[in-house]
Amino acid sequence: MKFREQLEDAITEEAKKLSLRYHAYHNALHLEHERRKKRTTAVQAKVLKVPDYWLIDRKFDPFYVHRNRSSIARSIAEKITRLDYSPRGPHKRLIKKPKGGTREICVYQIPDAAVSSLFYRTLLKKNQHRFSGSSYAYRADRNAHFAIQDIEVRIREYSRIFVAEYDFSKFFDSIDHDHLFSQFNANGFSISPRDEHVIKAFLKPGTRGIPQGTSLSLFLANLVCWKLDRRLEDRGLKFARYADDTLIWSPEFSKISDAAHILHDFSAETGVKINYKVVEGVYTKSKGIRLLCSDEMPSEFAGRTNSVDFLGYQISIDNISIKHDSVVKIKRQINFILYDHLLRPLRGSKLSAIQIPSNGRDPDLVSALSSIRRYLYGNLSDEFIRRFLAGSTGHIFYKGVMSFYPLLTDKQQMCDLDGWLVNQVWKAVRMRLRLLVKWKFNRAGDFPFNVPRAKFVADLRTYKKHGRGRYSIPSFVVIYLALRKIVSEQGVQQLLGKDGY
Repeated sequence: MKFREQLEDAITEEAKKLSLRYHAYHNALHLEHERRKKRTTAVQAKVLKVPDYWLIDRKFDPFYVHRNRSSIARSIAEKITRLDYSPRGPHKRLIKKPKGGTREICVYQIPDAAVSSLFYRTLLKKNQHRFSGSSYAYRADRNAHFAIQDIEVRIREYSRIFVAEYDFSKFFDSIDHDHLFSQFNANGFSISPRDEHVIKAFLKPGTRGIPQGTSLSLFLANLVCWKLDRRLEDRGLKFARYADDTLIWSPEFSKISDAAHILHDFSAETGVKINYKVVEGVYTKSKGIRLLCSDEMPSEFAGRTNSVDFLGYQISIDNISIKHDSVVKIKRQINFILYDHLLRPLRGSKLSAIQIPSNGRDPDLVSALSSIRRYLYGNLSDEFIRRFLAGSTGHIFYKGVMSFYPLLTDKQQMCDLDGWLVNQVWKAVRMRLRLLVKWKFNRAGDFPFNVPRAKFVADLRTYKKHGRGRYSIPSFVVIYLALRKIVSEQGVQQLLGKDGY
Protein backbone atom coordinates (compact mmCIF):
# COMPACT_ATOMS: atom_id res chain seq x y z
CA MET A 1 0.00 0.00 0.00
CA LYS A 2 1.30 3.47 -0.88
CA PHE A 3 2.27 5.77 1.95
CA ARG A 4 -0.44 8.28 0.96
CA GLU A 5 -3.07 5.55 1.19
CA GLN A 6 -1.76 4.46 4.58
CA LEU A 7 -1.96 8.03 5.80
CA GLU A 8 -5.48 8.48 4.45
CA ASP A 9 -6.55 5.32 6.28
CA ALA A 10 -4.99 6.65 9.49
CA ILE A 11 -6.79 10.01 9.10
CA THR A 12 -10.07 8.19 8.43
CA GLU A 13 -9.60 6.04 11.53
CA GLU A 14 -8.79 9.02 13.74
CA ALA A 15 -11.73 11.07 12.43
CA LYS A 16 -14.16 8.17 12.87
CA LYS A 17 -12.93 7.53 16.42
CA LEU A 18 -13.56 11.13 17.44
CA SER A 19 -16.88 11.24 15.59
CA LEU A 20 -18.09 8.15 17.44
CA ARG A 21 -16.90 9.65 20.71
CA TYR A 22 -18.94 12.78 20.02
CA HIS A 23 -22.00 10.72 19.08
CA ALA A 24 -21.62 8.75 22.34
CA TYR A 25 -21.52 12.04 24.27
CA HIS A 26 -24.64 13.23 22.42
CA ASN A 27 -26.51 9.99 23.13
CA ALA A 28 -25.52 9.95 26.81
CA LEU A 29 -26.62 13.59 27.17
CA HIS A 30 -29.95 12.79 25.53
CA LEU A 31 -30.60 9.73 27.70
CA GLU A 32 -29.79 11.63 30.89
CA HIS A 33 -32.06 14.47 29.77
CA GLU A 34 -34.90 12.01 29.16
CA ARG A 35 -34.36 10.41 32.57
CA ARG A 36 -34.53 13.81 34.28
CA LYS A 37 -37.71 14.72 32.36
CA LYS A 38 -39.38 11.69 33.93
CA ARG A 39 -38.33 12.86 37.39
CA THR A 40 -39.30 16.54 37.13
CA THR A 41 -40.97 19.00 34.79
CA ALA A 42 -38.43 21.69 35.71
CA VAL A 43 -35.55 20.03 33.88
CA GLN A 44 -33.06 22.38 32.24
CA ALA A 45 -32.89 22.60 28.48
CA LYS A 46 -30.52 20.16 26.79
CA VAL A 47 -27.38 22.00 25.65
CA LEU A 48 -25.19 20.17 23.15
CA LYS A 49 -21.63 21.50 23.26
CA VAL A 50 -18.62 21.05 21.02
CA PRO A 51 -15.00 21.27 22.21
CA ASP A 52 -13.83 24.89 22.18
CA TYR A 53 -10.80 24.06 20.05
CA TRP A 54 -13.05 22.88 17.19
CA LEU A 55 -13.70 26.57 16.62
CA ILE A 56 -9.98 27.41 16.39
CA ASP A 57 -9.36 25.41 13.22
CA ARG A 58 -11.57 23.10 11.15
CA LYS A 59 -8.94 20.38 11.22
CA PHE A 60 -9.91 19.76 14.87
CA ASP A 61 -13.43 18.91 13.66
CA PRO A 62 -13.65 15.17 12.84
CA PHE A 63 -16.64 15.61 10.53
CA TYR A 64 -14.82 18.18 8.38
CA VAL A 65 -11.62 16.14 8.31
CA HIS A 66 -13.45 12.98 7.28
CA ARG A 67 -15.09 14.78 4.34
CA ASN A 68 -11.72 16.14 3.17
CA ARG A 69 -9.47 13.24 4.12
CA SER A 70 -8.15 12.54 0.61
CA SER A 71 -6.85 16.04 -0.11
CA ILE A 72 -5.47 16.41 3.43
CA ALA A 73 -3.64 13.07 3.19
CA ARG A 74 -2.16 13.96 -0.21
CA SER A 75 -0.79 17.29 1.05
CA ILE A 76 0.76 15.86 4.23
CA ALA A 77 2.20 12.80 2.44
CA GLU A 78 4.06 15.06 0.01
CA LYS A 79 5.54 17.09 2.87
CA ILE A 80 6.70 14.00 4.75
CA THR A 81 8.24 12.55 1.61
CA ARG A 82 10.22 15.80 1.13
CA LEU A 83 11.15 15.71 4.85
CA ASP A 84 9.43 19.08 5.11
CA TYR A 85 6.60 18.17 7.47
CA SER A 86 5.75 20.07 10.64
CA PRO A 87 2.57 19.60 12.73
CA ARG A 88 0.35 22.58 13.38
CA GLY A 89 0.52 24.09 16.85
CA PRO A 90 -1.49 21.95 19.28
CA HIS A 91 -4.24 23.13 21.56
CA LYS A 92 -2.80 22.93 25.09
CA ARG A 93 -4.84 21.97 28.12
CA LEU A 94 -3.87 21.85 31.80
CA ILE A 95 -5.15 18.77 33.61
CA LYS A 96 -5.21 18.78 37.41
CA LYS A 97 -3.31 15.96 39.07
CA PRO A 98 -5.10 14.04 41.85
CA LYS A 99 -2.55 15.11 44.47
CA GLY A 100 -1.98 18.68 43.35
CA GLY A 101 -0.23 20.38 40.43
CA THR A 102 -1.13 20.24 36.76
CA ARG A 103 -0.12 18.31 33.67
CA GLU A 104 -0.02 19.89 30.20
CA ILE A 105 -1.79 17.85 27.50
CA CYS A 106 -1.37 18.68 23.82
CA VAL A 107 -4.39 18.16 21.55
CA TYR A 108 -3.14 18.00 17.98
CA GLN A 109 -5.21 18.61 14.88
CA ILE A 110 -6.70 15.37 13.60
CA PRO A 111 -4.38 14.96 10.56
CA ASP A 112 -1.32 15.48 12.79
CA ALA A 113 -2.68 13.06 15.38
CA ALA A 114 -3.13 10.54 12.56
CA VAL A 115 0.50 11.04 11.46
CA SER A 116 1.66 10.48 15.02
CA SER A 117 -0.47 7.35 15.34
CA LEU A 118 0.68 5.92 12.01
CA PHE A 119 4.39 6.36 12.78
CA TYR A 120 3.88 5.07 16.34
CA ARG A 121 2.39 1.83 15.03
CA THR A 122 5.12 1.51 12.39
CA LEU A 123 7.92 2.08 14.90
CA LEU A 124 6.34 -0.27 17.43
CA LYS A 125 5.94 -3.03 14.85
CA LYS A 126 9.59 -2.75 13.85
CA ASN A 127 10.99 -2.48 17.36
CA GLN A 128 8.62 -4.14 19.81
CA HIS A 129 10.88 -7.18 20.15
CA ARG A 130 13.66 -4.92 21.43
CA PHE A 131 11.73 -3.82 24.51
CA SER A 132 11.89 -5.60 27.83
CA GLY A 133 9.23 -8.12 28.75
CA SER A 134 8.84 -6.17 32.00
CA SER A 135 7.84 -2.99 30.14
CA TYR A 136 4.03 -2.97 29.90
CA ALA A 137 3.00 0.47 28.65
CA TYR A 138 1.86 1.38 25.14
CA ARG A 139 2.24 -2.05 23.58
CA ALA A 140 -0.09 -4.37 21.70
CA ASP A 141 1.25 -7.45 23.54
CA ARG A 142 1.31 -5.98 27.07
CA ASN A 143 -0.95 -3.88 29.27
CA ALA A 144 -1.34 -2.68 32.85
CA HIS A 145 -3.32 -5.73 33.96
CA PHE A 146 -0.60 -8.06 32.71
CA ALA A 147 1.81 -6.11 34.91
CA ILE A 148 -0.38 -6.65 37.97
CA GLN A 149 -0.69 -10.35 37.22
CA ASP A 150 3.07 -10.76 36.92
CA ILE A 151 3.75 -8.77 40.10
CA GLU A 152 1.26 -10.85 42.08
CA VAL A 153 2.71 -14.17 40.89
CA ARG A 154 6.29 -13.11 41.62
CA ILE A 155 5.68 -11.52 45.02
CA ARG A 156 3.46 -14.35 46.23
CA GLU A 157 6.48 -16.67 45.98
CA TYR A 158 7.96 -15.02 49.10
CA SER A 159 6.76 -14.44 52.66
CA ARG A 160 8.78 -11.20 52.66
CA ILE A 161 10.60 -9.32 49.93
CA PHE A 162 12.36 -6.00 49.36
CA VAL A 163 10.64 -3.46 47.12
CA ALA A 164 11.95 -0.20 45.63
CA GLU A 165 9.47 2.55 44.78
CA TYR A 166 10.72 5.65 42.97
CA ASP A 167 8.73 8.26 41.08
CA PHE A 168 10.12 10.57 38.40
CA SER A 169 9.16 14.23 38.47
CA LYS A 170 7.72 15.61 35.19
CA PHE A 171 9.05 12.62 33.25
CA PHE A 172 7.79 13.59 29.79
CA ASP A 173 8.65 17.27 30.22
CA SER A 174 12.24 16.63 31.36
CA ILE A 175 13.64 14.10 28.87
CA ASP A 176 16.89 15.41 27.40
CA HIS A 177 16.75 15.57 23.59
CA ASP A 178 20.43 14.74 23.12
CA HIS A 179 20.02 11.58 25.16
CA LEU A 180 16.90 10.70 23.19
CA PHE A 181 18.58 11.25 19.80
CA SER A 182 21.52 9.11 20.87
CA GLN A 183 19.16 6.15 21.16
CA PHE A 184 18.00 6.33 17.52
CA ASN A 185 21.00 4.42 16.18
CA ALA A 186 21.81 2.40 19.28
CA ASN A 187 20.63 -0.79 20.91
CA GLY A 188 19.37 -2.33 17.68
CA PHE A 189 16.41 -0.02 17.07
CA SER A 190 15.17 0.43 13.50
CA ILE A 191 14.47 4.13 12.90
CA SER A 192 14.54 5.42 9.33
CA PRO A 193 15.42 9.00 8.28
CA ARG A 194 11.71 9.59 7.65
CA ASP A 195 10.85 8.27 11.13
CA GLU A 196 13.48 10.52 12.67
CA HIS A 197 12.19 13.56 10.78
CA VAL A 198 8.63 13.06 12.01
CA ILE A 199 9.74 12.40 15.59
CA LYS A 200 11.79 15.59 15.73
CA ALA A 201 8.89 17.52 14.19
CA PHE A 202 6.71 16.62 17.17
CA LEU A 203 9.26 17.32 19.92
CA LYS A 204 8.86 20.32 22.14
CA PRO A 205 10.92 23.37 21.17
CA GLY A 206 14.21 23.58 23.02
CA THR A 207 16.42 20.84 24.39
CA ARG A 208 14.05 19.00 26.69
CA GLY A 209 10.65 17.35 26.81
CA ILE A 210 8.31 15.34 24.65
CA PRO A 211 4.64 16.37 24.38
CA GLN A 212 1.92 14.40 26.11
CA GLY A 213 -1.10 13.77 23.93
CA THR A 214 0.61 12.29 20.88
CA SER A 215 1.06 8.58 20.18
CA LEU A 216 4.71 9.01 19.23
CA SER A 217 5.49 10.09 22.78
CA LEU A 218 4.42 6.65 23.96
CA PHE A 219 7.07 4.98 21.82
CA LEU A 220 9.70 7.53 22.81
CA ALA A 221 9.02 6.97 26.53
CA ASN A 222 9.83 3.28 26.12
CA LEU A 223 12.84 4.11 23.94
CA VAL A 224 14.29 6.39 26.62
CA CYS A 225 13.82 3.72 29.31
CA TRP A 226 15.46 0.92 27.32
CA LYS A 227 18.82 1.23 29.10
CA LEU A 228 17.11 1.40 32.49
CA ASP A 229 15.28 -1.86 31.79
CA ARG A 230 18.43 -3.53 30.50
CA ARG A 231 20.50 -2.55 33.55
CA LEU A 232 17.85 -3.84 35.94
CA GLU A 233 17.69 -7.13 34.05
CA ASP A 234 21.49 -7.46 33.99
CA ARG A 235 21.55 -7.18 37.79
CA GLY A 236 18.98 -9.97 38.11
CA LEU A 237 16.26 -7.64 39.43
CA LYS A 238 12.56 -8.25 38.90
CA PHE A 239 10.50 -5.22 37.99
CA ALA A 240 7.39 -3.91 36.30
CA ARG A 241 7.50 -0.59 34.44
CA TYR A 242 4.51 1.23 33.01
CA ALA A 243 5.91 4.37 31.33
CA ASP A 244 7.68 6.12 34.23
CA ASP A 245 5.90 4.16 36.99
CA THR A 246 8.33 1.48 38.13
CA LEU A 247 8.12 -1.13 40.87
CA ILE A 248 11.27 -3.18 41.55
CA TRP A 249 11.61 -6.15 43.91
CA SER A 250 14.15 -8.69 45.07
CA PRO A 251 14.59 -11.08 48.00
CA GLU A 252 18.21 -9.83 48.31
CA PHE A 253 18.97 -6.48 49.95
CA SER A 254 22.23 -6.07 48.00
CA LYS A 255 20.40 -6.32 44.69
CA ILE A 256 17.61 -3.94 45.65
CA SER A 257 20.32 -1.47 46.73
CA ASP A 258 21.79 -1.76 43.24
CA ALA A 259 18.36 -0.77 41.89
CA ALA A 260 18.57 2.55 43.71
CA HIS A 261 21.98 3.27 42.12
CA ILE A 262 20.70 2.30 38.66
CA LEU A 263 17.71 4.65 38.99
CA HIS A 264 19.89 7.55 40.09
CA ASP A 265 22.30 6.97 37.19
CA PHE A 266 19.33 6.91 34.78
CA SER A 267 18.06 10.16 36.28
CA ALA A 268 21.42 11.86 35.69
CA GLU A 269 21.71 10.61 32.09
CA THR A 270 18.20 11.55 30.96
CA GLY A 271 17.75 14.76 32.95
CA VAL A 272 14.62 13.37 34.64
CA LYS A 273 14.70 14.07 38.37
CA ILE A 274 13.50 11.64 41.01
CA ASN A 275 10.56 13.09 42.95
CA TYR A 276 11.43 13.22 46.65
CA LYS A 277 8.31 15.12 47.67
CA VAL A 278 7.79 15.11 51.45
CA VAL A 279 4.46 15.87 53.16
CA GLU A 280 4.44 16.08 56.96
CA GLY A 281 7.71 14.19 57.17
CA VAL A 282 6.57 11.37 54.86
CA TYR A 283 7.89 10.65 51.37
CA THR A 284 4.68 10.63 49.33
CA LYS A 285 6.13 9.85 45.90
CA SER A 286 9.49 8.05 46.06
CA LYS A 287 9.28 5.84 49.13
CA GLY A 288 12.64 4.21 48.46
CA ILE A 289 13.53 0.71 49.62
CA ARG A 290 11.20 -1.05 52.04
CA LEU A 291 10.56 -4.57 53.25
CA LEU A 292 7.20 -5.90 52.10
CA CYS A 293 5.75 -8.38 54.61
CA SER A 294 2.63 -9.01 56.67
CA ASP A 295 2.00 -6.97 59.81
CA GLU A 296 2.32 -10.08 61.96
CA MET A 297 5.85 -10.82 60.80
CA PRO A 298 8.73 -9.29 62.82
CA SER A 299 11.22 -7.18 60.89
CA GLU A 300 14.73 -5.97 61.55
CA PHE A 301 14.16 -3.07 59.13
CA ALA A 302 12.52 0.22 60.10
CA GLY A 303 11.38 0.75 56.53
CA ARG A 304 8.64 -1.83 56.16
CA THR A 305 5.18 -1.98 54.63
CA ASN A 306 2.35 -4.47 54.25
CA SER A 307 1.45 -3.31 50.73
CA VAL A 308 2.56 -1.27 47.72
CA ASP A 309 0.46 0.79 45.30
CA PHE A 310 0.83 0.31 41.56
CA LEU A 311 -1.47 1.40 38.72
CA GLY A 312 -4.58 1.82 40.83
CA TYR A 313 -4.08 -1.40 42.79
CA GLN A 314 -2.82 -2.09 46.30
CA ILE A 315 -0.66 -5.23 46.31
CA SER A 316 0.29 -7.17 49.41
CA ILE A 317 1.95 -10.54 49.92
CA ASP A 318 -1.41 -12.34 49.81
CA ASN A 319 -3.95 -9.96 48.27
CA ILE A 320 -4.72 -7.53 45.47
CA SER A 321 -7.04 -4.67 46.47
CA ILE A 322 -8.18 -1.31 45.13
CA LYS A 323 -5.78 1.32 46.44
CA HIS A 324 -7.05 3.78 49.02
CA ASP A 325 -7.14 6.88 46.77
CA SER A 326 -9.21 5.02 44.16
CA VAL A 327 -11.65 3.79 46.82
CA VAL A 328 -12.11 7.40 47.94
CA LYS A 329 -12.95 8.44 44.35
CA ILE A 330 -15.49 5.63 43.96
CA LYS A 331 -17.17 6.55 47.24
CA ARG A 332 -17.22 10.23 46.33
CA GLN A 333 -18.98 9.50 43.02
CA ILE A 334 -21.61 7.28 44.66
CA ASN A 335 -22.27 9.90 47.34
CA PHE A 336 -22.75 12.50 44.62
CA ILE A 337 -25.28 10.28 42.83
CA LEU A 338 -27.28 9.81 46.04
CA TYR A 339 -27.20 13.52 46.83
CA ASP A 340 -28.12 14.57 43.29
CA HIS A 341 -31.12 12.23 43.06
CA LEU A 342 -32.47 12.09 46.60
CA LEU A 343 -31.47 15.21 48.54
CA ARG A 344 -30.61 18.12 46.27
CA PRO A 345 -34.17 18.53 44.85
CA LEU A 346 -35.50 18.94 48.41
CA ARG A 347 -32.84 21.33 49.72
CA GLY A 348 -33.83 24.45 47.80
CA SER A 349 -35.85 27.38 49.05
CA LYS A 350 -38.90 26.05 47.21
CA LEU A 351 -40.05 22.85 45.57
CA SER A 352 -40.14 22.98 41.79
CA ALA A 353 -42.12 20.19 40.14
CA ILE A 354 -40.32 17.26 41.74
CA GLN A 355 -41.84 13.81 42.19
CA ILE A 356 -42.98 13.33 45.79
CA PRO A 357 -42.94 9.69 46.95
CA SER A 358 -46.44 8.27 47.32
CA ASN A 359 -48.33 4.98 47.45
CA GLY A 360 -45.18 3.03 48.29
CA ARG A 361 -43.31 4.33 45.24
CA ASP A 362 -40.20 6.52 45.16
CA PRO A 363 -39.08 7.00 41.52
CA ASP A 364 -36.08 9.07 42.60
CA LEU A 365 -34.73 6.20 44.70
CA VAL A 366 -35.15 3.89 41.71
CA SER A 367 -33.28 6.43 39.57
CA ALA A 368 -30.47 6.78 42.12
CA LEU A 369 -29.97 3.03 42.44
CA SER A 370 -30.06 2.65 38.65
CA SER A 371 -27.36 5.31 38.29
CA ILE A 372 -25.15 3.58 40.88
CA ARG A 373 -25.74 0.28 39.06
CA ARG A 374 -24.67 1.81 35.74
CA TYR A 375 -21.59 3.27 37.44
CA LEU A 376 -20.54 -0.10 38.87
CA TYR A 377 -21.97 -2.53 36.31
CA GLY A 378 -21.79 -0.51 33.10
CA ASN A 379 -24.39 -1.83 30.67
CA LEU A 380 -25.04 -5.03 32.66
CA SER A 381 -28.22 -5.65 34.62
CA ASP A 382 -28.62 -7.58 37.87
CA GLU A 383 -30.46 -10.30 36.00
CA PHE A 384 -27.76 -10.60 33.34
CA ILE A 385 -24.98 -10.90 35.94
CA ARG A 386 -27.01 -13.48 37.89
CA ARG A 387 -27.44 -15.60 34.74
CA PHE A 388 -23.76 -15.19 33.90
CA LEU A 389 -22.66 -16.37 37.33
CA ALA A 390 -25.06 -19.31 37.00
CA GLY A 391 -23.38 -20.25 33.73
CA SER A 392 -26.31 -19.58 31.39
CA THR A 393 -24.67 -16.84 29.28
CA GLY A 394 -21.67 -16.76 26.98
CA HIS A 395 -19.04 -14.07 26.58
CA ILE A 396 -19.40 -10.76 28.35
CA PHE A 397 -18.07 -7.29 27.53
CA TYR A 398 -18.07 -4.90 30.45
CA LYS A 399 -17.17 -1.22 30.84
CA GLY A 400 -18.28 -0.16 34.34
CA VAL A 401 -15.87 1.45 36.81
CA MET A 402 -14.99 -1.96 38.25
CA SER A 403 -13.63 -3.03 34.85
CA PHE A 404 -10.48 -1.15 35.88
CA TYR A 405 -9.96 -3.76 38.61
CA PRO A 406 -10.47 -7.23 37.11
CA LEU A 407 -7.61 -8.80 39.07
CA LEU A 408 -8.87 -8.14 42.58
CA THR A 409 -8.50 -10.98 45.07
CA ASP A 410 -9.52 -9.08 48.23
CA LYS A 411 -13.13 -10.19 48.67
CA GLN A 412 -13.23 -8.72 52.17
CA GLN A 413 -12.65 -5.24 50.72
CA MET A 414 -15.67 -5.80 48.44
CA CYS A 415 -17.77 -6.92 51.41
CA ASP A 416 -16.73 -3.80 53.32
CA LEU A 417 -17.67 -1.61 50.33
CA ASP A 418 -21.05 -3.33 50.14
CA GLY A 419 -21.63 -2.56 53.81
CA TRP A 420 -20.61 1.05 53.24
CA LEU A 421 -22.93 1.37 50.20
CA VAL A 422 -25.94 -0.01 52.07
CA ASN A 423 -25.24 2.39 54.92
CA GLN A 424 -25.00 5.38 52.57
CA VAL A 425 -28.28 4.50 50.84
CA TRP A 426 -29.94 4.01 54.24
CA LYS A 427 -28.69 7.37 55.54
CA ALA A 428 -29.76 9.13 52.32
CA VAL A 429 -33.27 7.64 52.60
CA ARG A 430 -33.53 8.74 56.26
CA MET A 431 -32.33 12.24 55.40
CA ARG A 432 -34.79 12.32 52.49
CA LEU A 433 -37.62 11.53 54.90
CA ARG A 434 -36.61 14.40 57.19
CA LEU A 435 -36.56 16.81 54.24
CA LEU A 436 -39.98 15.56 53.09
CA VAL A 437 -41.39 16.12 56.56
CA LYS A 438 -39.99 19.65 56.48
CA TRP A 439 -42.07 20.23 53.32
CA LYS A 440 -45.18 18.76 55.03
CA PHE A 441 -44.99 15.43 53.20
CA ASN A 442 -44.71 12.91 56.00
CA ARG A 443 -44.03 9.51 54.45
CA ALA A 444 -42.79 7.75 57.58
CA GLY A 445 -45.37 4.98 57.16
CA ASP A 446 -44.67 4.37 53.44
CA PHE A 447 -42.07 2.25 51.67
CA PRO A 448 -39.08 2.66 51.66
CA PHE A 449 -39.13 5.00 54.68
CA ASN A 450 -40.83 2.46 56.94
CA VAL A 451 -38.23 -0.27 56.38
CA PRO A 452 -36.08 -0.97 59.49
CA ARG A 453 -32.29 -0.96 59.10
CA ALA A 454 -31.99 -4.69 59.84
CA LYS A 455 -34.30 -5.57 56.92
CA PHE A 456 -33.29 -2.76 54.56
CA VAL A 457 -31.32 -4.79 51.98
CA ALA A 458 -33.72 -7.75 51.90
CA ASP A 459 -36.90 -5.66 51.73
CA LEU A 460 -35.56 -3.42 48.97
CA ARG A 461 -34.53 -6.48 46.98
CA THR A 462 -37.91 -8.24 47.31
CA TYR A 463 -40.25 -5.23 47.19
CA LYS A 464 -42.34 -5.04 44.04
CA LYS A 465 -44.77 -2.43 42.86
CA HIS A 466 -46.85 -3.07 39.76
CA GLY A 467 -45.09 -6.41 39.34
CA ARG A 468 -41.56 -5.02 39.09
CA GLY A 469 -38.73 -5.19 41.57
CA ARG A 470 -36.46 -2.19 40.99
CA TYR A 471 -35.15 -1.25 44.42
CA SER A 472 -32.33 -3.76 44.91
CA ILE A 473 -29.00 -2.19 45.93
CA PRO A 474 -26.07 -2.94 43.57
CA SER A 475 -23.26 -5.02 45.01
CA PHE A 476 -19.49 -4.77 44.78
CA VAL A 477 -19.23 -8.45 45.68
CA VAL A 478 -21.52 -9.48 42.81
CA ILE A 479 -19.53 -7.63 40.14
CA TYR A 480 -16.29 -8.83 41.78
CA LEU A 481 -17.43 -12.46 41.40
CA ALA A 482 -18.42 -11.80 37.79
CA LEU A 483 -15.00 -10.29 37.05
CA ARG A 484 -13.24 -13.24 38.64
CA LYS A 485 -15.23 -15.59 36.43
CA ILE A 486 -14.52 -13.56 33.28
CA VAL A 487 -10.76 -13.51 33.94
CA SER A 488 -10.73 -17.22 34.82
CA GLU A 489 -12.71 -18.38 31.79
CA GLN A 490 -12.00 -15.77 29.12
CA GLY A 491 -8.88 -13.89 30.20
CA VAL A 492 -8.38 -10.26 31.05
CA GLN A 493 -8.31 -9.38 27.34
CA GLN A 494 -12.07 -9.91 27.18
CA LEU A 495 -12.57 -6.90 29.45
CA LEU A 496 -10.17 -4.68 27.57
CA GLY A 497 -11.35 -5.18 24.01
CA LYS A 498 -9.22 -5.70 20.92
CA ASP A 499 -5.45 -5.81 21.49
CA GLY A 500 -5.86 -5.19 25.20
CA TYR A 501 -6.71 -1.50 25.00
